[in-house]
Amino acid sequence: MNRFRSRRRFLARSLGCVGFAAGTPALLGDLCYGARAPEERRRMGSIGVGGQGYFLLKNACTMADLVAVADVDQGHAARAAELDEGKIAVFSDYRRLLDRTDIDIVVIATPDHWHARTAIDAMRAGKDVYLEKPVALTIAEGQTLVRMAQATGRVVQIGTQQRSEYDLKFLQAAATVRSGQLGKLRRVTVSLPLTTMEGGPFRPQPVPEGLNWDFWQGQTPAVPYCPQRSHHDFRWWYAYSGGIVTDWGAHHLDIAQWALDVENSGPVAIDGSRTRLAKLAGGFNTPREPRIEYRYADGVELHLTTGNEFIRFEGDAGRIEVTRQRLEGEAIRRQANDARLAEESQTWMARLYGGRKPGSHFRNFLESVATREPPVSSLPGQHRSTSACHLGNISCRLGRALNWDPAREAFVGDEEAQGMLKRTQRLQYAVSD
Repeated sequence: MNRFRSRRRFLARSLGCVGFAAGTPALLGDLCYGARAPEERRRMGSIGVGGQGYFLLKNACTMADLVAVADVDQGHAARAAELDEGKIAVFSDYRRLLDRTDIDIVVIATPDHWHARTAIDAMRAGKDVYLEKPVALTIAEGQTLVRMAQATGRVVQIGTQQRSEYDLKFLQAAATVRSGQLGKLRRVTVSLPLTTMEGGPFRPQPVPEGLNWDFWQGQTPAVPYCPQRSHHDFRWWYAYSGGIVTDWGAHHLDIAQWALDVENSGPVAIDGSRTRLAKLAGGFNTPREPRIEYRYADGVELHLTTGNEFIRFEGDAGRIEVTRQRLEGEAIRRQANDARLAEESQTWMARLYGGRKPGSHFRNFLESVATREPPVSSLPGQHRSTSACHLGNISCRLGRALNWDPAREAFVGDEEAQGMLKRTQRLQYAVSD
């Protein structure tokens, strides 16, 4: 056996059961980085169990014991309760769920405008939190969340599962960039899918039986009900979300900033002035095709666009491109044939994942609950990734380029932009420390 083949087999054994078929390390089981499994099953409550919340809950129930669910839509809550043959408690007011002392962890998958308030209340109640992305509706809310997590010591995992799953394609892409295998990085392109809905104006309709519409609206201005505002389509209204920029951008900008090693910082310049805004009154009002340019302190430029969903990293020694289905580029092919490069990539993958065992984002959360170590999508870094999304949206809405001080988390010389770090809130649902 030649030395290269022997070294390659050693790497596959010692660095996590990874094969190198087709030039891409493929997950053949969890990578074995020495993390220990949770010592006991946690008792779980879930807030927001429609759509993504129901999907998350079905997976989480294989690893934790479901105690209670809460949703302002009684139909969603009743469907989720059937996951345990109706034996769990059902609440329309999530605060009653948080009052229970037999719940250790809380999964939150509400619409975006409820993320911060429910997570803050959960931390105050002594629960560890798995929170869907984006972190919050505004940058100011994200800052409040970070302060609350620091004050309470609670574990908070954000649901940017691209860090853990999809055969570790995104983890390997970030490791390849961080290890310097692309040389000096010059440009990143983040392309989001063309899924934004357009339409309106929409006529008010009677509130469906079993839906508490006032509670659903939360901190946002009270308006008459129409089905296009609620459930899945809430994300195309600026009052409740940030459109495709915070929907998919929270995933892809997170991976980009992870690879750029700026997950505790952010861009210094943002220009969304080329974005055409949706101006139709009474209808969906987030842009279908955002065009945003970011620049970081080291000179790297990031271009956010829409079309075919991907992330592309370009350096002076080559480029790679990653999606949920593929990871390709000369640097990836080199790793398949060069044991030294493969080892370097694996070392960085282990480092980026905190020396833990990737493969399930929710299990990573449970391990952090057991060990009290930061999860792979910890709140401070995810706040910065979500902030990059919000910065882009603010620039788009103002129609001009902006300068940002990531150390102070403040705009430079622009009071109007600074005022958009937060929004007016209905007092009874406001987000505060």
